Amino acid sequence: MENATPEQLQTAARGAVLHTAQKGHNMIAVASGKGGVGKTWFSVTLAQALSGFRQKVLVFDGDLGLANIDIQLGLMVKYDLGSVISGGLTLNQVVSRSEKGRFDVIAGRSGSAGLASMPIGRLQILGEDLSLLSSNYDKVILDMGAGVEKPVRILSGLAEQIIVICTEEPTSLTDAYAYIKIMTMQYPGCRINIVVNQVNSEREGQRTYDTLLKACRNFLNITPPLLGIIRRDTRVRDSIRNQAPLISRYPTSEAAEDVIRIARRLLQEQ
Repeated sequence: MENATPEQLQTAARGAVLHTAQKGHNMIAVASGKGGVGKTWFSVTLAQALSGFRQKVLVFDGDLGLANIDIQLGLMVKYDLGSVISGGLTLNQVVSRSEKGRFDVIAGRSGSAGLASMPIGRLQILGEDLSLLSSNYDKVILDMGAGVEKPVRILSGLAEQIIVICTEEPTSLTDAYAYIKIMTMQYPGCRINIVVNQVNSEREGQRTYDTLLKACRNFLNITPPLLGIIRRDTRVRDSIRNQAPLISRYPTSEAAEDVIRIARRLLQEQ
């Protein structure tokens, strides 16, 4: 395409990303559009719940620049995603094991602005490598960064389905809607599910979902289904503070039961 117009080159690049996205048949992107809604905690807890159903799970810390999965799990990783980006190691060489959660982890590198501003070509190569590595697992969970920046969109586009986390806060709903709008425009037909976190009751969670659903129906003409509701639970904060997965520390807590129910639903849908 030597004489291609900028518009044609842009279309070709988008097509390459879409082609890559089709490979991730077992990938689940967890996104929010906004920070502080429990996205990373949910990714870790969902991974542990799925491992409890005899699934081999990998968690990829896709929050490029503000990575913290290894911190939440209390892992002292020898290598992280930065070693892959620099060309020193391959993706499978930086996989670590969380014995507490019984799943594998690819840790990010917190505070590295260079990872967050990677060129689209290198992001696509990273996505292709991740797609190849995913064949070794039953489920690969991509913990996305907050917002709708380029790395978030491209890496989210790898996944077979996207779980959008939101809370009842108006800013959370607004940002979740913005993320859904941009992803459905860039990746028509992408599978988006909603999880409402940190609510006092099932009724409150349903009301929050209905608010987001109304906006999606009225302005985007889509109906993303509700995957689950997670009740507010003080033991979540305690487990994070102690760098212990919730299901290990408090297996019968309300939040743990809610995430296990979501994991079961995901497998039933499969």
